[in-house]
Amino acid sequence: MINGNKIGVRLTLTWLFCLVALFAQAQVLKPATWSYDTAKKQVAVGEEVELIFHVKIDKDWYLYSSDFDPDLGPMVTEFAFQKHPSYELVGKIRPINPKKKYDELWEGEYTYFTGTAQFRQRVRVLQPELLIKGSYEYQVCSDVSGQCIPFDDTFAFTNRQLAVTAAAKTEPAPATTAPKPQEREIQKEIRQENEETALPDATAAIPPDAVFEGEDTASKAPEAFASRDTAHTASAALPASEETATAGGAGSLWAFMLVAFGSGLVALLTPCVFPMVPMTVSFFTGSSGSKGQAVLKALVYGVSIIAIYTLIGTVVAKVFGADGANFLSTHWLPNVLFFAIFLIFAMSFFGMFEITLPSSWLTKIDAQSDRGGWIGVFFMAFTLALVSFSCTGPIVGSILVASAGGETIRPVVGMFGFSLAFALPFTLFAVFPSWLSGLPKSGGWLNSVKVVLGFIELALALKFLSVADQVYHWGILDREVYLALWIVIFTLMGFYLLGKLKFSHDSDLPYISVPRLFMAVATFGFVVYLIPGLFGAPLKALAGYLPPQSTHDFDLNSIIQQNAGGGSVAATSDEICEEPKYGDIFELPHGLQGYFDLEQAKKCAAEQGKPIFIDFTGHGCVNCREMEANVWSDPAVLKRLREEYVILALYVDDKTELAKSEQYTSSYDGKEKKTIGKKYADYQITKFNVNAQPYYVLMDAQENILVKPIAYDLSVENFVNFLDAGVAAFKAKQQVAQR
Repeated sequence: MINGNKIGVRLTLTWLFCLVALFAQAQVLKPATWSYDTAKKQVAVGEEVELIFHVKIDKDWYLYSSDFDPDLGPMVTEFAFQKHPSYELVGKIRPINPKKKYDELWEGEYTYFTGTAQFRQRVRVLQPELLIKGSYEYQVCSDVSGQCIPFDDTFAFTNRQLAVTAAAKTEPAPATTAPKPQEREIQKEIRQENEETALPDATAAIPPDAVFEGEDTASKAPEAFASRDTAHTASAALPASEETATAGGAGSLWAFMLVAFGSGLVALLTPCVFPMVPMTVSFFTGSSGSKGQAVLKALVYGVSIIAIYTLIGTVVAKVFGADGANFLSTHWLPNVLFFAIFLIFAMSFFGMFEITLPSSWLTKIDAQSDRGGWIGVFFMAFTLALVSFSCTGPIVGSILVASAGGETIRPVVGMFGFSLAFALPFTLFAVFPSWLSGLPKSGGWLNSVKVVLGFIELALALKFLSVADQVYHWGILDREVYLALWIVIFTLMGFYLLGKLKFSHDSDLPYISVPRLFMAVATFGFVVYLIPGLFGAPLKALAGYLPPQSTHDFDLNSIIQQNAGGGSVAATSDEICEEPKYGDIFELPHGLQGYFDLEQAKKCAAEQGKPIFIDFTGHGCVNCREMEANVWSDPAVLKRLREEYVILALYVDDKTELAKSEQYTSSYDGKEKKTIGKKYADYQITKFNVNAQPYYVLMDAQENILVKPIAYDLSVENFVNFLDAGVAAFKAKQQVAQR
């Protein structure tokens, strides 16, 4: 009896373990939790108030924002407000401080949130009885799991969330005046909505004080709110600066700071700065007073340099702000302007002219440094910054331009990193003056540093022109033109390092030093790496700097893959049974032929005796495009998809409206499905209990699953094994059916 109980317990545990494992492999995910709030808790009729939408996003996931080109590719977050006489919209929905990123796959820039997100909509209240209803659609993706999921939901704001008082100057209506029939219907609808959206008792603890526009909403707990269709848990939104630091932005800021720090070290090696190191240090060590006082003054000198440059970064951050950064990084005018600025910087480094400040400024600041004391030390640091401007100006300007397209904290971080490296030698050599004897002597090599920086500035200038070119489709800098210019620039730089190219202000180079030779080798090696890119090589290490592959006119790599994959598109046109439904709006990659409607694919699979390959995908699914570009493009994968499967691509985010006869109400969430995307997103959930894309299913014409479905996986070998296993299972099933 005891053994029987043990066996029963083991069987129960085994069953539970299998159930948990199955659930872990296929489940409906919801990585974003929404909650709603208002900027004020009470408002008078005629006044305006902001509706606040908070989103808490799970770790390793990100949410696309609402303020980029909806035709770019990713699914833009969209809000739809139902018209009602109790309010009117003022302006458009505003995302609060989203991040920005240029994506080579989409060939454009999009905005997104990680960690937390916030959207705000201003409305004007028109009636005491308030009813603001609507819906929103959004998409979340994960680069870790390689999944993208579209969602939609509804919201409602009533007098339970926002108390409305009568306007101050409004005369009360006579008591004998009966409400009109239309008003009675509105009041009835509002009362019904109030009952359906009743807040939980926990909201009674929320203080009635208002959260006004511009106030930090992070310190105010948003109200818990339950809509008719789904319950939303409240989540406190972080301020934009904290969001950046806690949601993945910290890593990029550290990397940017290291680049700025390296730029500061390079600036020290320019002819405007390097000779000043021993002169400045000698002033501190040779001045009257104790050694400790000299060291202290040197420390103040270094801190002053850091403070001056960091202040410059702070001013840039305040001037541009988040909205300015978005304009600077996307509009053609600032990008063309930055291209011109970098071009001018390069010409300055080549010795065509010097960028200098007015001499009157230098005279006045230098006079202040003679005052002595701590103020004199500060103005000595200021004098250094001004005197060295002709060499450091282009470097500082490059850092500020590079940081202008990011968060507002980046200019401050960039200038701090630059000035830290710039100030370190002056401070360290003052503390340890014996180190001065180890410094190399000034000479022509300092000018060589400037010229090399000029070549780099020239190459980077093309990036800004390329951004404007891609956004506005000018066709000036296609990929091969861009690469050709880079190859020429860095080839000339290599010849300069070898002494084969000289400028008027260069010294004679009797021999090549070992460090200079190594730099020349690295430069020519980089040129050799670039050359295959002219014929279509992907050059993945430079993906963030080059125009997208689609702008390449002659892509030899694509031609080879097409020939290896079995010929032209026309050769596979007889694989399908009939003209695909929705074929005018959808297209499969790599010339593949298939269907976009489930019933059509099932019918063709039955006729041809083939299994069905289902691709749950989406227009805004980045990882879907990566799978198509890196896995589907492999000849072995293409051969199997063409010859052994009926391909079915189901777009879960498409907004094409279904015919009235095809619209239905889902048994899963009780909502009406009116679009192609909603239909097949519901099919994926109800049939496979999964809502993420990409998701690949192999099944027969009767919708029986052949092998375990797979998701995002960039291994070609795994994908080939997956397809082979599906064919083997399908054939085995046919053999059993024929017996």
